[in-house]
Amino acid sequence: MRTERVFLVLMVIQALHSIEEYVFRLFESFPPARFVSALVSADPARGFAILNLIIVALGLCCYWWPVRRRWASASIVAWIWVGVEVVNGLTHPAWSIIQRGYTPGLITSLMLLPCAVFLATRLRLDGATEA
Repeated sequence: MRTERVFLVLMVIQALHSIEEYVFRLFESFPPARFVSALVSADPARGFAILNLIIVALGLCCYWWPVRRRWASASIVAWIWVGVEVVNGLTHPAWSIIQRGYTPGLITSLMLLPCAVFLATRLRLDGATEA
């Protein structure tokens, strides 16, 4: 699978992840989510939705321009997303272990992590073929 498509799959999973977090109200159970949501709106649900829409829109913009068009910055952009999604994919299971049960975002985080690792592998292979 081409690196650009893997990146797009990662962004689709991120969108599903944002939906899972919103529907199951991560902003009520995870203090950092509550804090950043309150920075955006007095209504935590609204603030969380706005932030997640921005994240998904940013990811899709990264796909449509630098990644899909293979700009020189595409690799850096993709590596940043790998880092974000690896952290996301590790934080949710850790939070669930601490809480001793399901926490919002857990299910899709288990898809984010392997997809981010796969994207990292593709990026490394792409870099090796360019050298």
